[in-house]
Amino acid sequence: MVEIKYLGHSGFSIKHGDVKIVIDPFLTGNPLAKQKPEHIEADYVLISHAHGDHSSDGFSIAARCGATIISCYEIAVRAKQKGIKSHGLHIGGSYTFPFGKIKLTIAHHGSSFFDKTGNPVNLGTPCGFLIDLGETLIYHSGDTGLFLDMKLIGELNKIDIAMLPIGGNYTMDENDALKAVEFLKPKFVIPMHYNTFDLIKADPNDFKKSAASICEEVVILNVGDSKIF
Repeated sequence: MVEIKYLGHSGFSIKHGDVKIVIDPFLTGNPLAKQKPEHIEADYVLISHAHGDHSSDGFSIAARCGATIISCYEIAVRAKQKGIKSHGLHIGGSYTFPFGKIKLTIAHHGSSFFDKTGNPVNLGTPCGFLIDLGETLIYHSGDTGLFLDMKLIGELNKIDIAMLPIGGNYTMDENDALKAVEFLKPKFVIPMHYNTFDLIKADPNDFKKSAASICEEVVILNVGDSKIF
């Protein structure tokens, strides 16, 4: 049994037994957020890339909770420099943690933050996550455009739940996300990275109707909602 809660944007919390996993929390400065970072508990924090709307709260939550950050090597090193526990991986690499196995997948995006002078600082490669919890395999694509290797990911893995962006502009839009569902062949799809800002407005119900014939169910979670799978 896995309980998934939508934190908004690309952020989720996952409860699996006694383990709490948080992915890409964006609460500070998020107009749709229902919680504050100090309300989030985590044992592990997965960060897909260094953009502030994916990493900043992840660092603060991990520091407060004593959680371990799991990310690409460069972000993991930065976490350690800040005194935060971390485990670095890279694309195609995997590691078995006490709760299950994590594998990093490619994502077509950026991964930088801006220093105090306003200059961008690159922090490695953006990624997605395959999260194998034993009875449930979750794919969180991270922020990404559509890429053909999603078909390979779908062929090599029996994905139960896929978390995919639909908002466009910075990531896949609804049409490209539909093709991603065809490639990945998951049972369930949870749309993400939409409606946080005007630039990424999308109607998840339109996406749900379009995807009805190519997956078991599109699960639309309002911010703050949870579902047990």
